[in-house]
Amino acid sequence: MLAKRIIPCLDCDFGVPGGRVVKGIEFKQIRYAGIPWELAAEYDEQGADELVFLDITASHERRETMAHVIEKTASNVFMPLTVGGGIHSLEDARRAFNAGADKVSVNTAALKNPELVNELAKRFGSQACMVAIDAKRRYVRSEEDAGKAIEEGREIIDTREGKCWFECSFYGGRKFTGVDAIKWAMEVEKRGAGEIMLTSMDRDGTKDGFDLELTAAVCDRVNIPIIASGGCGLPSHIKDVFKFTDASAALAASIFHYKEYTVREVKQYLNENGVHVRL
Repeated sequence: MLAKRIIPCLDCDFGVPGGRVVKGIEFKQIRYAGIPWELAAEYDEQGADELVFLDITASHERRETMAHVIEKTASNVFMPLTVGGGIHSLEDARRAFNAGADKVSVNTAALKNPELVNELAKRFGSQACMVAIDAKRRYVRSEEDAGKAIEEGREIIDTREGKCWFECSFYGGRKFTGVDAIKWAMEVEKRGAGEIMLTSMDRDGTKDGFDLELTAAVCDRVNIPIIASGGCGLPSHIKDVFKFTDASAALAASIFHYKEYTVREVKQYLNENGVHVRL
């Protein structure tokens, strides 16, 4: 049995000199959380399995990922590092790999040019190509609306709150695409993506727990690893996402950045509750 992975996420804003780690709620209400390479070193020491480094304003502001910060972060950790934000081309990806990344994550660029996923997988290997999907619930309030949504290519899911589909966003959650997140996940797998980082925009930063219905729906339809993201506030939330879905990893930010729990404490809790993790 493969061990479940615990992955801290560094959302970085380079609107200030040198960059800083920030955390928001539902992609808004951003607040300061720390220095990228300092947090990375802490999480490495605590036993994190991997680290995700996202330049959350790169695509929106049309800037390249800050290579020197990636280098400094990579030099402080000995775990796999995924870099995302501003990866628009094979050259951007190559620059990230040269700076120390083990994987690159694409969202905006892939939605605008799906062929990029094929190109990244072919050039660098599927294991190095992650697609990030930021998904928001769109409820349908009547059978007529549901029928129309299905005709438009949406996949309708029955949830506790009602029927809904999930819409992909890009530019750091600033714009919506009309693309169905579940079907997009299936497409990027066919194009060669080796992993999906699936973020619930509705749960992001709320600490109310992962969107289990979204996560389960995507896990049930693809065979590549899914990283559940958005909403982690307690170790029990991570236990639940592994218990009720086939997610391979859980990503969290707030509970680690603000010292509510360490990665080691979370792993010990999971181990005590029957979840296979690397201690």
